[in-house]
Amino acid sequence: MLMGEFHHNLDDKSRIVIPSTFRLELGNRFVIAKGLEKCLYIYSKTEWEKVVSKLNTLPFTKKDVRTFARAFFSGASECELDKSGRIVINSNLSTYAGIKKECVIIGASDRLEIWDKTLWDNFMNDYEDKLSDIAENLFTDVNI
Repeated sequence: MLMGEFHHNLDDKSRIVIPSTFRLELGNRFVIAKGLEKCLYIYSKTEWEKVVSKLNTLPFTKKDVRTFARAFFSGASECELDKSGRIVINSNLSTYAGIKKECVIIGASDRLEIWDKTLWDNFMNDYEDKLSDIAENLFTDVNI
């Protein structure tokens, strides 16, 4: 399981260090894609295959399925860690996520998310007071 929050900077060559605790879970090769809420998702190859498999069960005859698949898969690419544990974030992905320098990398169970620090701070500020209501709505019949 991927969890935790780490702060890093994008360097001048558009590289970012993936924290060592996450590298063990991801392996050397993984997939980076446009996420929701203007962040980037990173999946291990195993988790990526699960996502692809789920999306492939949806009917391509539905316009929303085709639209989502186009947007999701067109922005995805395979990544490999360099010797220093960094990956390159291409300009298409960094522009989409608004990442210029300061980043936040979070573990989100089955994936990593990379956020521009300002967008992450704004997201957390917007939802901080709502988390207990969200939890109540999601876990109505479950004790956690």
